[in-house]
Amino acid sequence: FLLIIEKSSYLEDFFSALLIWLAFLSRLIMKKACSDIYELKRKGHTEDAYEAARQLYSLSKSVDVSSVMFWTAVDVLKLRVSEKRIEEAQKICYALERLLNRVSDEKGWMHNAMQKCYALIREGELRANQSKNGPIHMQMGIWGEDMAIDFLKKKGYTILERDWHSKHRDIDIIAKQGDCIVFVEVKTRRNKALVDPLMSINKEKVKNLRYAIFHYLHYRKVVDKPWRIDAITVIGMKGQKPEINHYQDITL
Repeated sequence: FLLIIEKSSYLEDFFSALLIWLAFLSRLIMKKACSDIYELKRKGHTEDAYEAARQLYSLSKSVDVSSVMFWTAVDVLKLRVSEKRIEEAQKICYALERLLNRVSDEKGWMHNAMQKCYALIREGELRANQSKNGPIHMQMGIWGEDMAIDFLKKKGYTILERDWHSKHRDIDIIAKQGDCIVFVEVKTRRNKALVDPLMSINKEKVKNLRYAIFHYLHYRKVVDKPWRIDAITVIGMKGQKPEINHYQDITL
């Protein structure tokens, strides 16, 4: 009888140790999965990172998994705004608000990200209204950027950002071609009768673009990545097929 009790005690210790080991192994697997998703995110594979995070979140609601779900959802929200899918962006925003209750945000980074998401959605709504009811020059500019984005997508570029702001400077489009980050300045004109739109990209404009670019590279922690400045000119009007010219790696 004593021998049975002693064996039972050994079994309890064994299974307790096994459970601890399995829990430790599970945490390691989750951390590795989170790391892989962050790597996808860093490489600009926004949709893939988001889908991987959603699958992982369905298995675990841990702080680490909730955090990776939060940051990948923020990227997709930005993408949806740039694609003018504002309603989808709003739904993602509501989900982000719920996620904030599951994560640790001692430094306030996530709350700051939420404020930026609110601002992006407001800008997206304003842009949608301006594209229909705003001043003609604003409607033309928005239409030109839309055409430029469609053009780049057809050429295999991945769109990372649209209208990225750095203080009083902005970048029309930030895209990716392979490992190269491409900063695109878009110029739209009804015709070439007065001046070639490319001529309006002067030295001062490029200087301001570089300030914004350096801010972006440090903000996204991608200073080691190759990059270049491109220009796209769009000639035409809404309802017509535009003439689009793409100038890679512009230098003055």
